[in-house]
Amino acid sequence: MKNLFLFLFLSNFATSFSQSQPQFHKDSVSIIYKIIDTSALKLDIYYPLDFNKKKIYPAIIFFFGGGWINGSLSQFLNHAKYFSSRGLITILADYRVSSKHKTTPFEAVKDGKSAIRFLRMNSKKFYLNRNKIIAAGGSAGAHIAAAADLTILEEEGENVSISSRPDALVLFNPVFDNGPGGYGYDRIGSRYSEISPLHNIKKGAAPTIVFFGTKDDLVPVKTAKLYKSKMEEVGSRCDLFLYPDQKHGFFNYKGDLKYFKETVQQADIFLESLGYLKGKPTIANFKF
Repeated sequence: MKNLFLFLFLSNFATSFSQSQPQFHKDSVSIIYKIIDTSALKLDIYYPLDFNKKKIYPAIIFFFGGGWINGSLSQFLNHAKYFSSRGLITILADYRVSSKHKTTPFEAVKDGKSAIRFLRMNSKKFYLNRNKIIAAGGSAGAHIAAAADLTILEEEGENVSISSRPDALVLFNPVFDNGPGGYGYDRIGSRYSEISPLHNIKKGAAPTIVFFGTKDDLVPVKTAKLYKSKMEEVGSRCDLFLYPDQKHGFFNYKGDLKYFKETVQQADIFLESLGYLKGKPTIANFKF
């Protein structure tokens, strides 16, 4: 029943999509990617202004922060607008949180992996390159992105022959360590090794860029440095940018936009170096 619903939904989407051409970095197309229990989880998809249905595009999917307790798809809306202007298909992903769904971080990670798998399974419908899917997020959302790459958690009944791993990661003050003394251990407990990115780093880990404030009050900088070291030990790229005196959430779109623009610029340069973007960053002159 679930698969039939998604088939009909996607068929309707394909018809309506071919009949209209919205301003893609301003308007989104909403798609339900997962129905579980009584919850319907959606993706908001933004397309480049010069979108061409004869091409396929790299994609970046954003997971909001909020300690796996709450959060809003709008957190990364302006990131999505900018990166769609740079030629990516950008996606804002919903997932289950405890305040709304009475769930744990394990379900949040499973939803993140489901979302990536859904995009890869439906890559032709969405005109995206199934081999260039970037996962991004902030705090708990960055944890979901990293755990999607590194852990083996999967939603029961899904087609695991289709990979749920992202091809690159853009992480803003991520929760890396769920072990004793790490963030979330009080809720995760002895199962931390199943979900903690720091404890699952392995050869083949996706190239990663990480942004941290040196006065982050939730995740210590030493954890970010240890993560970078362990990534490099297995031969994976991990670029770490530290911002003096900045606290958790410093990168968000707010105030004078200084750190929002600085982190977006570095993420842009990183993605260009991987071949996901072309040309120099345009964030300095981008109009939101």
